[in-house]
Parts: sequence; C-alpha cells; structure tokens
Amino acid sequence: MTSTPPAPLGVGMIGYAFMGAAHSQAWRTAPRFFDLPVDPRMRVLVGRDRSAVTAAATQLGWDGVETDWRALLSRDDVDLVDICSPGDTHAEIAIAALEAGKHVLCEKPLANTVEEAERMTAAAAAAAARFGTVAMVGFTYRRVPAIQLARTLVEQGRLGTIRHIRAQYLQDWLSDPESPFTWRLDKSRAGSGALGDIGAHIVDLTQFITGQRITSVTGRLTTFVDERPVPGTTTRGQVTVDDAAAFLATFDGGPLGVFEASRFALGRKNAIRLEINGSLGSLAFDFEDMNVLHFHDGADDPATAGFRRIVVTEPVHAYVGHWWPPGHGLGYEHPFTHQVVDLLTGIADGVPPAPGFADGLQVQRVLDAVERSSAGDSWVTV
Repeated sequence: MTSTPPAPLGVGMIGYAFMGAAHSQAWRTAPRFFDLPVDPRMRVLVGRDRSAVTAAATQLGWDGVETDWRALLSRDDVDLVDICSPGDTHAEIAIAALEAGKHVLCEKPLANTVEEAERMTAAAAAAAARFGTVAMVGFTYRRVPAIQLARTLVEQGRLGTIRHIRAQYLQDWLSDPESPFTWRLDKSRAGSGALGDIGAHIVDLTQFITGQRITSVTGRLTTFVDERPVPGTTTRGQVTVDDAAAFLATFDGGPLGVFEASRFALGRKNAIRLEINGSLGSLAFDFEDMNVLHFHDGADDPATAGFRRIVVTEPVHAYVGHWWPPGHGLGYEHPFTHQVVDLLTGIADGVPPAPGFADGLQVQRVLDAVERSSAGDSWVTV
C-alpha cells in the first residue's frame, strides 16, 4: 500500500544575495532530511537585473525568474512569498502578498519602523482570518538546537527565578574605515544599523529563551565612521545608521538585562553571547561555538560545582536526529532548514508558527524605544 505524496507548495523568493542564498539552501535541503507534510517547490526567484537573477536561479536551484515581485501575486504556482530583500521593501511586499492570499516568510527585522510593522501585523491577522494563511518572521537563531535546549531548561524551572540577562552580538566586518558603503549603512533602506541588523536577534533570543518581554530600556547608539567609499565610484557615502548599540533593559518578570550590538568588535566574527543567571542556575551560550551550551546547576556539590559543557548533538536534542550521528556538529545553515520545516508544518497543521508578525512587531517596538532613549537620554517604556 502506497502513501499519498505530500501536496506541492510553490515558493517565490525575492532577493538572492546573502540571505537569499541561505534561504535557498534551506528550501533545497529540508525535504531531503525531514519528512515534510507538504512538498516545497522552488518556483521562481525575483531580482531586478534579469541576467544576474537568472544566473543566481541556476546556481541556487530555482525553476524560473521574474524581475518584478508583483508578478508573484498573480501566479497560481506560488503559494508562499519569501522576502529576503532590504528592510525598506518588507512592508509593501508582505502586505501585498498577504492580501493576495499568499503565505509569507519575511527576514528580520520585520520592518524599518513601528508603523510599518503594525500595518504588516494587521495584514497578517486579516489574511489569516480570510485565507488561512500564515506569516512568519525569520529570527532563525531560535532554531539552533542549543538555544532550544536553553529554553527547555528555563521552562523546566532549572534556573529558578531569572535575575540577570546579558546579551551581546559582536561582529567586526565594518572595523576598517575603508570598508565599502552598502545599503546596510543607509537608514532609509536598512532602518537602523547594528541595533536592527544584529541587535534585533538578541532581543528576540532573550525573550524567547526566558519567556519574558522587555518593558523599558535606556541606551546609546554610536557611529564611529561617518563616510565610506562607494564601490565603483570616487565618491563617499554618508553613513546614517549606528555602528554600535548598548542598552539596559527591564523585563516583565523582574530581571535586569544588559545588551550590546557592534559591527566594530575586531576579532569577533559572529559572536552571539548570552548568559542568563537565575536563583537556581545559569546558562551561557556563544554562537561561535554553536553546538555547545554551558549550564551551571546551583544545587551541585560546591566542591565540584561549575559550568558543565553540554555538546548539543544528541538525537534527543531538537532537530538533531534528522542530521548526523552524535558529536557531528551542525553549522550556520542548519537553523534555516529548521525554519522551513517549522513553517511548512505550521501551514499544514493550520497552526501559525512562531515567531509570527506580532512577535516581530514587539521586537520592533523595543528597537524603537532604544533609538528614542538614545536621542533623549532617558528610560523609555516599550
């Protein structure tokens, strides 16, 4: 007796650079390692330059191309729109796709402003009620197995009452003052700099792991290099975003949070560093050693107590059983595959997968509060 094959689900993706490549490998890989309830088909890749997007589609595994994202809205073979373009395009594309009855996956941060994020969230709710569609924001680091274990330990009460939350996201790719100008340095396109680009991740991760929300902040944004060379020209572009952000935060459960995001931390390539201290135990994580979670149990014998190093590569850990034998670590690309798996499972089950647009909106409100605090030298309520 043969089983019924999963129904196809056509995907159209907008953008094919860094995030587009990461999402493409996820769409290719997910059905080969996981038993999915639907069969994702990589129908069409969208980019403005036809020759460039055609070359990218061939390399990344897409069936065809379009040069205008609006073409996706009327294509019957596209059921889901994956948005990997700059932040200033998110609201228009996502709202139009939702109103056309398409599922949406949108890269983070959800939008460039709170107002845009509010409109996107309202559109997602309306489309869910009308079409049964889902809308998800790509806070991919949630799906690192060690992060999943950290959340489980907190949920189990292993840390007790949470007291301190420390989070850093440190990179160094802009440390050279002559590094070229990119769209990520233009506030009109990116919304913000280190704060939104990487700070958004640690805001989401700390709230996800602890189950608590940030309620107020006070912070500072800093720009170290005001101008950078524009590639292919003799001119220099004006940097209109922050190079680094630091802020204190209060959470609704009482703990104190300390956050730092920088693209000028020389020697740190992609260091997402989290430490959570509770009344019964502590957790520590660094993405540059992403298969490891450090856990301290306050009930251990003081003579031998300390942080234990947990290698999170066992079949009992989230997602891991679909990959390699124990001890064979996962990499940067794997959480993107896990994201696809959870998204498609949610679509098939009719259960909106997290994080949804409402989660993205809440993070956007935190980012906005930090910016307002930096401008006004004050504590700001989220």
